[in-house]
Amino acid sequence: MTTDTTVTWLTQEAHDRLATELANLSTLGRDDIAKKIESAREEGDLKENAGYHAAKEEQGKMEARIRTLTVLLRHAEVGHAPESTGVVVPGTVITATIAGDPSRFLIGSREIGGSSDLDVFSEQSPLGAAILGLKIGAKTSYTTPSGKQIAVEISNVETFTG
Repeated sequence: MTTDTTVTWLTQEAHDRLATELANLSTLGRDDIAKKIESAREEGDLKENAGYHAAKEEQGKMEARIRTLTVLLRHAEVGHAPESTGVVVPGTVITATIAGDPSRFLIGSREIGGSSDLDVFSEQSPLGAAILGLKIGAKTSYTTPSGKQIAVEISNVETFTG
């Protein structure tokens, strides 16, 4: 279960979309999966019942999503994207050179990306954690999970417009 109580910035659209998803999963989703499990149980021997095991796995994933959404929405700060001041903060669009390649992405929860075609990196990701608080022109590096050092140079910080 997610226990991270970090405040997550969300647009109103993202908050509404996630709240609707949570409501649907908590009601119709649970009803549907309960029916699938009951139907699979009626087929007999549960040890070798692939339909039953698939439904139970789907139920586990759905319950995990419900927990994730509940925590996210409970600790969300809803509003407009922070106005860019040239400093990397959650909710800003970053243009940077990463390992020699230009890249443009959003820093924040993957849920705020919505219909945007921007890649989204969380503040807790190795890249996100390395660049938070940096200003335009700043250079740093971060370590990938495989141990590789990646150089980063911030070239622009913009307000996210959705």
